[in-house]
Amino acid sequence: MRRRSASLTYSGWTIELDVPTRKYRTPRVYEQTITLAGRSLRQLFVQDLGHDEPTILLTNQRHTPAKALLTRYAQRMLIENALSDAVRFFHIDALSSSVGLKVDFDMALLVLASGLYRLIAQRMRGYADAQARQIFRDLIDMPADITVSEKEVEVSFHRRAHLPILLASDLMEKPIAVPWWNGLPLRLTTYDGRQNKPST
Repeated sequence: MRRRSASLTYSGWTIELDVPTRKYRTPRVYEQTITLAGRSLRQLFVQDLGHDEPTILLTNQRHTPAKALLTRYAQRMLIENALSDAVRFFHIDALSSSVGLKVDFDMALLVLASGLYRLIAQRMRGYADAQARQIFRDLIDMPADITVSEKEVEVSFHRRAHLPILLASDLMEKPIAVPWWNGLPLRLTTYDGRQNKPST
C-alpha cells in the first residue's frame, strides 16, 4: 500500500485544515473507494502532514468531507501527543501502587500537575503548544537562590538563556500569598548577586 501511494497524483486535491496551531495545514489528498470484507470503504492517501510517508485513512463515513475527516484526525493527534507526554514526563504508565486509592491519588496529582504546566505554558511566549518536558527543561529546571524570611519566600533566578521569557510573563516581582504557608507570600525575582542565607 505504501509503494502504491508513491505513484499516486495528489496535486489536484489540496485542502486547508481548520487547525490554526498546526504547522502543516495544507495537505494533498488522493481519495478512492475500495472493497474490504465485502464492504465499500473510503481510502484517503494524505501527503504533506509532516511525515516522510503518506498518511493512509480508512473510513466508512462516505459523506463527510475529506477536510472534516483530516481536521478530526489532526485534533486526535493532539490528544495522542498529550497522552505521550503524560507517559514520558509524568510516568502515567508507572503508578506507585496497585492499591486503588493510591492509584486514584496519583491520577489526581497527574491531572493537577498537567493543568499547572498548561497554565504556565499559556503565560510564556512561544510555549503555548510546548510539551511538559520542554517547559520543565527550559523554564522550571533553573538554578535559583531561595531565601526564607519572616515576611516572604523569595526565589531569585540566575541569569540563563530563557530568563527573558520568564521576565516577560508578568509573574516576576508580584508576591502571591500561599495559603498553606500561613499566608506567607512567594515572590519571584532575579538574582542580584547578594549572598543570601535562608532564615530559620
